Amino acid sequence: MAPPSRIKGGKVRVMLGNSADPIVYAALCGFTSKSLTLTKGLEEINLGDCDEPDAVNWLGRDAVSLSMAVSGEGVLAAESVEQWLDAWESVDSVPVKVELEFPSTTYTYTGYMQVETLEIGAPDGRTVTNNVSMQSDGKMTRTSAPTA
Repeated sequence: MAPPSRIKGGKVRVMLGNSADPIVYAALCGFTSKSLTLTKGLEEINLGDCDEPDAVNWLGRDAVSLSMAVSGEGVLAAESVEQWLDAWESVDSVPVKVELEFPSTTYTYTGYMQVETLEIGAPDGRTVTNNVSMQSDGKMTRTSAPTA
């Protein structure tokens, strides 16, 4: 059996965009760990048995929504603190691009997200940390292209 093709954490990039037209995206300095969560909202319905009405029903599930969450942690870098604060303070969602770069194909999600939490940890005598959580605001569009 052949081993799976793997990628390193640096091949998963979370980038914030600016207000330029077209949008310019940049990976913010300081993230040492990132997590992408893709969620499908489901609605349950009882599926009765037409031939045996007294039988216990099975549950059916309809997909009703999709959502994406991004979380990350690392150091609070001076190079990116203002972008994070601006994104968190913004009443509007911010443009976000997430890339997953595999050896042959790069998958890219683009759309808008709200910065839900920005947690800054400041232990005495140690490096200040940054934990971020973002939630999609509308559709995140997936594209794929051969990896350059």
